[in-house]
Amino acid sequence: MPDPDIRLFALNATRGFGERIARHLDVPLAEHEERDFADGEHKARPLAGVRRRDVYVVQSLHGDADMTVNDKLLRLLFFIGALKESAAASVTAVIPYLCYARKDRRTQPRDPVTTRYVAQLFEAVGVDRVLTMDVHNLAAFDNAFRCGADRLTAHGLFARHFAAALGGRRLLAMSPDTGGVKRAENFREILQDALGDAVPSAFMEKQRSGGKVSGEALVGDVAGRDVILLDDLIATGGTLRRAARAARAQGAERIYAAATHGVFSPGAGEILGDPIFEQVVVTDTVPAEGRLDDAAVRDKLVVLDAAPLVAAAIERLHRGGSLNDLIAESARSDAAAAVHV
Repeated sequence: MPDPDIRLFALNATRGFGERIARHLDVPLAEHEERDFADGEHKARPLAGVRRRDVYVVQSLHGDADMTVNDKLLRLLFFIGALKESAAASVTAVIPYLCYARKDRRTQPRDPVTTRYVAQLFEAVGVDRVLTMDVHNLAAFDNAFRCGADRLTAHGLFARHFAAALGGRRLLAMSPDTGGVKRAENFREILQDALGDAVPSAFMEKQRSGGKVSGEALVGDVAGRDVILLDDLIATGGTLRRAARAARAQGAERIYAAATHGVFSPGAGEILGDPIFEQVVVTDTVPAEGRLDDAAVRDKLVVLDAAPLVAAAIERLHRGGSLNDLIAESARSDAAAAVHV
């Protein structure tokens, strides 16, 4: 896809992911500068000309040991502002993991709706489009942004992985809570197409109040099946283990956990290391390195490369194409790679 009208940047915190996107697009990463100052302030600017160019900036907005999520967010916002003031024709923020997407509605009086505030920040610096991967609540995401906003899903990558690894087994797609039923159903349909065989579904009841989780009902027949528990992200993994135990109690055989974003908060290693999980599958929208110290988890962790999917989306957006059929294609594509870490 060599194209003189495109500029692809990757901020330092997401450089590796950006380099993989660049290889798939056959477009070099454009040079930029990031400077830190002694008082904690920073600046970022493009070193390559962007006048009348379509610019894509890659930055995944997760916190890590080197930088907080807020620092990454501000760096991206400031960089987008600099691009717009440098006369870029358009700027697309490519955000594999979008921060603050879980706080998308008011659950208590005077609650903030942080997802909408983040959207307003991007709009304030003049971004033309946001491209991200699986979000917590698609309707809230669509309603939060007034600029162009596209959401990719890793369901095709998961379907390809499990179809190859578990073809011939009696599979079932399960949501660990009622809020993820539509997500699990979308994955079930793609997995069913990839397998060419019927895949049923199930979901777990869950209520949360005052930080306490309740609800014990499991809806669906999981007996004698290999269960794939699907979520948008894994923080501690507690919700997944709760659902896995309920499925096992109802006669499920092997249980697999899958989520697009492996956030892996403190304590995740111990929970995901539970022998009840046969495998834990995530993508590399959030790097797994250094997030899980438990050897029992590392032995069962599979990381799928999402860069080819994001690169294909960028190419289609740049050419004025549609993203609608991209997910199904990713279930059949040989470009998606899986590596154990």
